Amino acid sequence: MTRDTIKNHNDFAMGENDPVAKSAYFLVRAKAAKFPDDARYGLIVTKKTFKHAVDRNRAKRLLRDWIAFNESMMLPQWDYVFIARRAILDADRLTGRVAMKKALNYLRKQKADGE
Repeated sequence: MTRDTIKNHNDFAMGENDPVAKSAYFLVRAKAAKFPDDARYGLIVTKKTFKHAVDRNRAKRLLRDWIAFNESMMLPQWDYVFIARRAILDADRLTGRVAMKKALNYLRKQKADGE
C-alpha cells in the first residue's frame, strides 16, 4: 500500500502541541489525519535551504525512498510532514533509512505516552 501525499497548502499547517522528531537529515512532524484511515505525508524542501533544483530533487528522492522503506511504522491515524535539512545531501541510503526508523519509532512512543 502506498500513501497519498499532502498537496493542499493548508494541510501542511501544524499545531504547537503536535509531536516532532528530529534527525540530522530531517524533521518529521505528525498530526491527526484529515482522513483517518487514509493517512498522508508531505515533503518540505525549500529553496532557502537547497539553492539548486538538483539538490532539492535529490533530497525529495531520498525522503521518498526512506518513507517507502519504513512505511509500516507510520500510524494510519496520522499525517506526517517531513522537512529536509541540508545534511540530507551527505546521507547514504542505509543511514537515512535507520534515521527514519528511529524518528518514526520516537513518534510512536510519543503517541503511546500521550494516550
